[in-house]
Amino acid sequence: MLYLYLGSTMETDHFPAPSSKYLPGGKVRVTTANAHLQARYRSVGLVTLGIPALGTLAALGLLAFQPLRLLDVALLLGMYVLTVFGLEVGYHRHFAHGAFKASPPVRVTLAVLGGMAASGPLIYWAATHRLHHHFPDEPGDPHSPYLKADRPLERLPGLWHAHTGWMLDSEITNCALLARDLLRDLNVSRLNRRYYLWVLLGLLLPALVGGLASATWMGALQGLLWGGMVRIFLVHQLYIGALNSVCHLLGDRPFATGDLSTNNAWLALPTLGESWHNNHHAFCSSAVTGLEWWQIDPSGWCIRLLAAVGLVWEVKIPNQATIAARRQVR
Repeated sequence: MLYLYLGSTMETDHFPAPSSKYLPGGKVRVTTANAHLQARYRSVGLVTLGIPALGTLAALGLLAFQPLRLLDVALLLGMYVLTVFGLEVGYHRHFAHGAFKASPPVRVTLAVLGGMAASGPLIYWAATHRLHHHFPDEPGDPHSPYLKADRPLERLPGLWHAHTGWMLDSEITNCALLARDLLRDLNVSRLNRRYYLWVLLGLLLPALVGGLASATWMGALQGLLWGGMVRIFLVHQLYIGALNSVCHLLGDRPFATGDLSTNNAWLALPTLGESWHNNHHAFCSSAVTGLEWWQIDPSGWCIRLLAAVGLVWEVKIPNQATIAARRQVR
């Protein structure tokens, strides 16, 4: 069932909204600068970013010996859509923002698909995203293109930091504070602990399909490279990186959100609708980002479809009066 709500920029019913890097009283930080954890974080980031990049180079090099098959393209596109769907509908709109409620099978499916994107464990991903909404383009934002920690950034360094650099050099998000609702959910915690299994599944599945379809080891390798490595590389660039960098630098700002988020039509399809990013920052808990009839939002369409068949419910969508009230006066 869908219902309308009076949206706001903070989902305080889902997680706390501290006004600084500390909770009131200055006792609990929203991040930690632990050197050991940051070193591990950096190592995991290097592996997560580096292996798909090397795999993409290998896939391109292999074209000199093996032509690109229609199956490889289908695996690339199919796995890309499935995993970005898991990130955007699952990790982002459902788990991070509580934009709708879902049945256990849907929650498991979304969590697994999101994990297959190799963009981080569910709970840490959601906590870090909530941190971004607490301090959008302000000191404390983990991936603003305008500043790193409290230090302003020039255009090019800021683009790098927001797109990729923050994944290699940032403080560790306090999940116990920012995602305690998810930590308390036993099923979510179990899925979160199996994150690397989901990443492996996202690599083995296209390899298996490619191998079985061609009955050759080369077909399996091509499936692994195109449906696995190249797909993860593109997810990191066109979804994770572009939303943090491009969608805070280039585009329109129809809503007064107090930050520098933008709407970028060129990225609507690659991000499955999340590039209407200013819309999202204006109505964080909305299950729909395409607030105009012409704004392409495949994720919102899928959520509406799931609601129509009863698999999700309490789908939050801002009403027209709320949308009009938030628009900037030109």
